[in-house]
Amino acid sequence: MSYRKLVIGLALGACALVAPALAQQVTRIVVPFAAGGGTDQYCRILAQELNKQGLNVIIENKPGASGILAADYVARAKPDGQTVLVSSLGTLANNSVLYDKLPYDPAKDFAAVTQIAYQPAIVVGRTDLPYKNIKEMVAYAKQNPGKINRGSPGAAILTNLAPIAFEKEQGFSTLHIPFNGDAPALQALLGNQIDIHGTSITGSLPYVKAGKLRVLGVMDSKRLPQVPDAPTFKEQGFDMEATLWYSLSVPAGTPRPAIERLNKAVNQVIADPDFVARARAIGMEPRGGTPEELDKFIKAEADRWLPVLRGLNLPKQSH
Repeated sequence: MSYRKLVIGLALGACALVAPALAQQVTRIVVPFAAGGGTDQYCRILAQELNKQGLNVIIENKPGASGILAADYVARAKPDGQTVLVSSLGTLANNSVLYDKLPYDPAKDFAAVTQIAYQPAIVVGRTDLPYKNIKEMVAYAKQNPGKINRGSPGAAILTNLAPIAFEKEQGFSTLHIPFNGDAPALQALLGNQIDIHGTSITGSLPYVKAGKLRVLGVMDSKRLPQVPDAPTFKEQGFDMEATLWYSLSVPAGTPRPAIERLNKAVNQVIADPDFVARARAIGMEPRGGTPEELDKFIKAEADRWLPVLRGLNLPKQSH
């Protein structure tokens, strides 16, 4: 064998050994929604910034079955910190009530990394309604029982659960009309088929800015920067907060150092003012924290919302 062939052979052999090692360094953030949505957009700008720190992050979309496909995929992945789930109340709590049998255990199959963002639930209404905010809407509802039609993206979604809890607390009710997603509900609202709608700012913002819809109230401790004139529930005399939140989870058994590395990198990104501005432009509010804080938060959210969900007596689904 010639010296040239020997060198080439050794080089190719080295490449073959190195390639798998490099491939293992890719971190997949698995998004349980289709590409193009608000959560997907947010995760992509997060990945861009993480890559600037030297991480090799890619986004992998696995939509379907209320996040079950994505959650099961990550739960079964090697616990090395390289496969990460974008988790939420749905995947970590609600699905245990909605489905007969899950292929994963929300309580045992994941380890918390960090929160990454949240969106306050809001209630929007048409601009021709006889009430301009939540306080006026409550008074109207009590004086006119059964006159308000309220839409939601789906019965089991927080933007329906939160209004249900609020109505029960305040002693009034609306006629709930669930839709298959936010977009058709917003179109029904614009078409005068419903009066109000529980949602987040992402889908409704263009219509609010165009003067076609009005934000009646924000379920957060502070006003939304995208619509600074819209009052919070608390400002109107109601102690009501509810948020759609997103976090990162890894397979149970992932080494603590791997979790801490990812936690540190993500929290560094979401503290950057430029990143915050980009996130807010798509309706997201960055929020981080420790794994312990996330575990405590998940438990509190499940304790708060699962009884409301069970109270709906929805039929169990199969996946």
